[in-house]
Amino acid sequence: MEAFAEFLDRIENPENRARMEEVLSWVMKKFPNLSPVLKWNQPMFTDHGTFIIGFSVSKKHMAVSPEEAGMARFSEEISKAGYEQTKGLVRIPWARPVEYALLEKMIAFNMADKATCTTFWR
Repeated sequence: MEAFAEFLDRIENPENRARMEEVLSWVMKKFPNLSPVLKWNQPMFTDHGTFIIGFSVSKKHMAVSPEEAGMARFSEEISKAGYEQTKGLVRIPWARPVEYALLEKMIAFNMADKATCTTFWR
């Protein structure tokens, strides 16, 4: 969690900070081969130097970004989970539970889909 300490310290609401730390810790435990990095002041996870998933925060929600390919692949499941989405991110309201099974699928998809990717972004 050391890689994300500065980011977490900037989250003013202690409940939101704890929730974000919980999600980031879950990713680190579930996918120990991913590298935690802070880029553009946002926590991200990479695999062999390529972006897998990123997170950000706002007053009303936590945002998860699996890149556009991941959004397209899981758009229907994201809607079924009741989350708002854009072309590039999922908005998880602070008061709603995190659908970890969906998050796991998005991460696994990106890892497999980008296994031979040699750039940071697709």
